[in-house]
Amino acid sequence: MTDHTRPTFRADINGLRAWAVLAVIFYHFGLPGFPGGFVGVDVFFVISGFLMTGLVVKGLERDTFSLMGFYMARGRRIVPALAVLCAVLLMLGWWILLPPDYKMLGSHTAYALAFLSNVEFWQEAGYFDGASHEKWLLHTWSLSVEWQFYLILPLVLMAVWRIKPGRKAQTWAISLGLAVSLAASVWVTVSNPSAAFYLLHTRAWEMLGGGLVYLLATKPMLTGTQRRWLESAGLLLIVLAFTIFNKDSSWPGWRAGLPVAAAMLVLLANRNSPWTASALPQWLGDRSYSLYLWHWPLYVALVYMSLDDNPWAIAVALLLTALLGHLSYVWVENTSRRWLEKPRMSVAAGGLALAVVAVVAPAAAIWKSQGIAGRFAPGIELAAAEAKNYNPRRDECHPSKGLNFPSCLYGGSQLAVVVAGDSHADALVPALVHAINRREFGVMEWTYSACTFVFGSKKEPTAQAFLGGDNYKCSEFIASAKSRLNDLPNTIPIILINRYAAAALGANENNTGTNIPVLIFSREFAIATPQYLTEFAEHITQTACQLAKQRTVYMVRPIPEMGFDIPKTLSRRMIFGLNNDLSISIESYWERNAWVWAAQDAARDQCGIKILDPTAYLCHDGRCWGSTNGLPLYTDDDHLGKAGNKLLEPMFAQVFNAL
Repeated sequence: MTDHTRPTFRADINGLRAWAVLAVIFYHFGLPGFPGGFVGVDVFFVISGFLMTGLVVKGLERDTFSLMGFYMARGRRIVPALAVLCAVLLMLGWWILLPPDYKMLGSHTAYALAFLSNVEFWQEAGYFDGASHEKWLLHTWSLSVEWQFYLILPLVLMAVWRIKPGRKAQTWAISLGLAVSLAASVWVTVSNPSAAFYLLHTRAWEMLGGGLVYLLATKPMLTGTQRRWLESAGLLLIVLAFTIFNKDSSWPGWRAGLPVAAAMLVLLANRNSPWTASALPQWLGDRSYSLYLWHWPLYVALVYMSLDDNPWAIAVALLLTALLGHLSYVWVENTSRRWLEKPRMSVAAGGLALAVVAVVAPAAAIWKSQGIAGRFAPGIELAAAEAKNYNPRRDECHPSKGLNFPSCLYGGSQLAVVVAGDSHADALVPALVHAINRREFGVMEWTYSACTFVFGSKKEPTAQAFLGGDNYKCSEFIASAKSRLNDLPNTIPIILINRYAAAALGANENNTGTNIPVLIFSREFAIATPQYLTEFAEHITQTACQLAKQRTVYMVRPIPEMGFDIPKTLSRRMIFGLNNDLSISIESYWERNAWVWAAQDAARDQCGIKILDPTAYLCHDGRCWGSTNGLPLYTDDDHLGKAGNKLLEPMFAQVFNAL
């Protein structure tokens, strides 16, 4: 509970919390005008550093500082509301989360209450990645960073105080730590962006910036005018940071210096103004922690129900954020602090530990039992399980890095056809195998992850780095495949299957196409201009024609990309009784792939290559379907699974009937 009657209470800090939490909430819910609202977390870090440094230094100066008392105060502040949130999510998860999602929630709950979730999320995916939007406790990464900072800060300041008492030595120690952490942040943001975002050593400088303000703020005597200008400049810079940065900005690195410096200016001003000290900022600031805790699971719920772009659903979620944040503040935060301040420290600590164990124990059981299958109707769990119904030899035959290019033979021992391409080719091999019309015929797979089988191309440097840097060997794979083809009889046809649109326009997962090319030919293009698509199309045609000089070439029309995960979306909708099949419009398919069809048509007309069209089997009534009769055709958003492969068997039968 915030005590507004204590002399040390600063309304401006409480109001600054309101600015920070609103920015984060509005950013996550996608409200216009807040593309960089995630920097609100950086503002929170500065505030935390200021307050924690003040508590430790004042205690050392008065010779009253208690390390265990400091830790216990932080536990009273953070643990109860977090534990209640986790417990509520685990209970609701029993009814609405499928086994894979429930297992993940169990794991994340344990990491969140151990304050190690930042490390776990760093190892899983980037903060801005689409997959992270389905993690119910993703936002607890910042609590873990703060808790780790709380553990270390007093130990460092106590050690410095023993060597040389006084604020001067503390100021030098914090300044040194700030400089080292800032340098690490700038360096790691370039070399390992996900680690830089999540980990303490690249975030500590933001909290140390707040600590530096505390140590220096008592020295300058600022006039009222100076304070007003400092506050105005700080708040304007915070607003600027909210608007000029976005999810594509490398973060934190040097860019985070803007919101950090802005928050430091507001703290230095130490001024109560209508912008921070009026009723609304104070109400929000009091509840900022609980608002932060509850807003993210509500956003994930919208994602879970495919309502994250529905204005009415977003409005309801914002109202629920305010309501649940208020109830958590009144019933959990305030109540738990009153209860935990009364008994002896050992008793209070035992109560907190018991609460954590009471939540972590079932969370661990959920994780260990693989999310507890059998809680939903068989059709729902069957739909969710299609996510794993991919090519059973994928791990063996479809490398994503390195120079090991396996030649995997499926079916009989007599090689009848070679299939080459990227992951879409690997996904369709089962359809080819089941289409074999003679037992002795076999299919050879040559595929490499995200490697478009087009001669004369290379990966754009950023894409190359993302895929594995120097260990990503797409060009070498294509060269190896060309060499191996020369050793095969000319009677062996080749089938080319690629996700050309993703290579040219960027992936469209979660319906967020970038229009940024992944492949380079004659030169780099910032966006996929008509000139770039023409050049790409020419290379598609030339590749097919070059191969057609020696053997029959089949080209598969692009597989429709749904843009959203079919098994997840369908099974989740079925839980809520929304079991209609999923699809995209044929217009959206053409928008991404018309240029590919033109390139393939040119290869057919110029070189006699043969075309196989999966849309004849996957698209009808003006739609391309991701599921039929409640069964997903895909394992994710763009790779066909077992049911989708089954539909394409007649298409591939044409190949074997022609042999």
